[in-house]
Amino acid sequence: MAFDGIVIANLVKELNDRLTGGRITKIAQTEKDELFFTIKNYRETCRLLLSVNASLPLAYLTESNKQGPMTAPNFCMLLRKHIGGGKIISVTQPGLERCIHFTVEHLDEMGDYCQKVLIAELMGKHSNIIFCSPDGTIIDSIKHISAQVSSVREVLPGRTYFLPQTTEKKDPLAADESVFSSVLSSSPMPAGKAIYTNFTGISPVMAEEFCHIASIDADRPASELTKPEQTHLSHSLVLAMDSVREGNFCPTIIYKDEEPVEFASLPLTSYPPEYRAEHFDSISEVLENYYASRNVITRIRQKSSDLRRIVQTALERSYKKYDLQLKQLKDTEKRDKYKVYGELLNTYGYELTGGEKEYSCPDFYTGKTIRIPLDPQLSARENAKKYFDKYGKLKRTYEALTQLVEETKQEIEHLESIATSLDIARGEEDLTQIKQELGEYGFIKKHGPAGKKIKITSRPFHYISSDGFHIYVGKNNYQNEELTFKTASGNDWWFHAKGIPGSHVIVKTEGKDPTDRTFEEAASLAAYYSKGRNSEKVEIDYIQKKHVKKVTGAAPGFVIYHTNYSMMASPRVLLKEI
Repeated sequence: MAFDGIVIANLVKELNDRLTGGRITKIAQTEKDELFFTIKNYRETCRLLLSVNASLPLAYLTESNKQGPMTAPNFCMLLRKHIGGGKIISVTQPGLERCIHFTVEHLDEMGDYCQKVLIAELMGKHSNIIFCSPDGTIIDSIKHISAQVSSVREVLPGRTYFLPQTTEKKDPLAADESVFSSVLSSSPMPAGKAIYTNFTGISPVMAEEFCHIASIDADRPASELTKPEQTHLSHSLVLAMDSVREGNFCPTIIYKDEEPVEFASLPLTSYPPEYRAEHFDSISEVLENYYASRNVITRIRQKSSDLRRIVQTALERSYKKYDLQLKQLKDTEKRDKYKVYGELLNTYGYELTGGEKEYSCPDFYTGKTIRIPLDPQLSARENAKKYFDKYGKLKRTYEALTQLVEETKQEIEHLESIATSLDIARGEEDLTQIKQELGEYGFIKKHGPAGKKIKITSRPFHYISSDGFHIYVGKNNYQNEELTFKTASGNDWWFHAKGIPGSHVIVKTEGKDPTDRTFEEAASLAAYYSKGRNSEKVEIDYIQKKHVKKVTGAAPGFVIYHTNYSMMASPRVLLKEI
């Protein structure tokens, strides 16, 4: 994730535009490492979140509100005492460092105006919020760092604040083309790595982007670049730094299908066509949207872990049962041989005198001579009866196993379809419906009063094709069933991945003929919302809904159809969800 100095520069510009001149009306410490400010400026109320969580440091403006604890922590009380009601004079960034300095003017105990500086350092596990006097003396910090914790810098009340220079990185905002060329020509590292290890505030993602703009492979050693290539790359860096200095930012989130994968404050052009770029007016909006989406995905994966474990355990058990049943079924293939032995012994057994261990005679089905093993202690008729008994037992086993194998196969298909539903679940309401299905079919125990209905708020995905046709995608088997047999009418088109678990996709025609582009978009959705979503291509069956029939007694969402059309589709979400 590119939360680098360039993103901070974009954020500082936005904070300066929105907060400078505003008064801090509320300060809350909503988490042990998070502050939430309410600032009123020109009749506008702004809310600022500063989080220095080691795994996810953040700063952005937000429309939502957060409540602090009933008893404020000491650091929060200190800030309220000193800068509560204070006026924000400026928001600055030293060079392209991942630091934000808030200069706040307030009245001291004597009623005189004075200033304090609140510094947010957004540096991964080293992130901190430090409160200083104008001369740089640390008053306090949200995290105390002693000499035992860090040999580079102590962050304790009374110490002098400084930004540690642990590496000899250059400030790219102060560099010109010759400086960039000089660093690149002397570095044996790959070009991308040479940029982000020698210049502060540039992330690996942006370093690769600058190489892409210059049409250079980021993995090529920088020292091996030709002079024109060095010049081109250096010029790209200079232009990017000019944009940063002038405040010409383009806050962007890159999506792979519906999942956000990266964000930046400058355009990202190095991603392949299957990735989608969405531009925003505000970097705060980018950060809030990106991390909110990531948090939802992470939270749903965590909440679905128990259900995934149940489904996986049931699947493994069913796979073993299926393999054993197939092996037993194969053992019954010799049943017809025993039947023939019995019939031949009944026909030719009069030739036997008793005590023989085998008997050879012509097989009247094939005309070939066949050798029949015998029990010498039994008569021909008794040997025939023994073989007929074996035949009868294997026949009964075959008939029972044939039904059991089919039932186990259907159970595996059902569980695999539920596993696919878990992969595409977006919210807790989707998990509720999946959990209900697992309970209905006995994979988990039902809890609560019998007959009590669970309120379902989950709805199918809804898209509109490029040519205006409504497309619906089921998130689970219940929704697939409802879409196909209740929502869709006879002439609507039905799509499904061929031979693998996946969602039912319905194109509502409303009496019109869908365009080829609509068919392609619907097929891409059917491929993406299937077990084959990570494949390069997926074969999709499509047919008018009136030809789709429900399988009697099967689990919800299982259908049969004939004389369908097929097409290959890339698993992609080409449309924006409504």
